[in-house]
Amino acid sequence: MFEHRRQPIAPLYVFLRRFGRFALAALVLLLVVWGIGIVGYRVTEGLSWIDACLNAAMLLGGMGEVNPLHTNAGKLFASFYALFSGIVFLVTVGTLLLPILHRILHHFHLASQKDN
Repeated sequence: MFEHRRQPIAPLYVFLRRFGRFALAALVLLLVVWGIGIVGYRVTEGLSWIDACLNAAMLLGGMGEVNPLHTNAGKLFASFYALFSGIVFLVTVGTLLLPILHRILHHFHLASQKDN
């Protein structure tokens, strides 16, 4: 997937295609987790689709809930979903940064080999 440390840096079009694949994977992950949140709020709290969508998006974005929770199942779901969303946020950022960081580190590695 990535070039070996002895290979030259990939051309820009290869890097952009690689970054696009990683960005698409991050987007799919966010959409799946957002869908889990929507269904979870719908089932545990009986919220409308739009309210469930809003609450899931706000919690996934780290903002907190909009609607007050009334059931114990909804409160438990929201607590687990909040923790899960925090982990997903970190994984998404890592997924987006991986090709960029690899390219930077690969550039420095090749530069240090030329100095030797």
